[in-house]
Amino acid sequence: MTGFQEEELSCDGFLGGRVQLLQPVRGYRAGADPVLLAAAVPAQPGEAVLELGCGAGQALLCLAARVPGLILAGVELQPPYADLARKNAAANGQGIEVFGADLATLPAALKQRQFHHVIANPPYYKAGAHSRARDAGRQVALGEETPLADWICTAARRLAPKGYLHMIQRADRLPDMLAACSGRLGSAEVLPLAPRGGRQAELVILRARKGGRAGFRLHAPLILHEGAGHERDGESYRPEIRAVLREGAALPWPG
Repeated sequence: MTGFQEEELSCDGFLGGRVQLLQPVRGYRAGADPVLLAAAVPAQPGEAVLELGCGAGQALLCLAARVPGLILAGVELQPPYADLARKNAAANGQGIEVFGADLATLPAALKQRQFHHVIANPPYYKAGAHSRARDAGRQVALGEETPLADWICTAARRLAPKGYLHMIQRADRLPDMLAACSGRLGSAEVLPLAPRGGRQAELVILRARKGGRAGFRLHAPLILHEGAGHERDGESYRPEIRAVLREGAALPWPG
């Protein structure tokens, strides 16, 4: 897959413009999900963070904008997106070490390292469970080629003792995620993300800890939008969600 030409890219602002992201006009374009994922991570300055499938770098850059002084690394299968992640990191004044690799065959240099946090926004759909995208990059981003269990297995191996995994996924993939955590990660917590009050959660954020021994916790859904339905033009995010998406606030994770 060749790299993107300048005319094939747009520059989009996130966190109220604090993060500027080059991404393809046609292809996988990051939305709110990686921002919410980054906002859920309780990272502290000086800690090391690895993202599996970092794309153009949106989640890592949003996390870095909120928490200074992190040691950041990303793994990206598609070379054009890995190249964009490097360019975006430089443009935003952040140091991100991007490895162009399949997470199933990580470079030896990365296998020797451990991280306080691993984050991931894996493809949402099992192979054959959705219509194929016309764009090859978008197809890889949306359609699962590497089993979800392998993402969690790789994350567990790269985590330092007591380190945290955060993963955002479709709610119907939760059984797969929890099964993959068994014997690898403990203290699992799940925060469902519901579009509106009275609606089913469409996404979940999983938090699990290496060596964790606490019991499983299923939190009440976090409601993203105000009102029972879309009633007007413009966004309708609840104030605490708007603060995450526009101001770089931490996600209100239940205590």
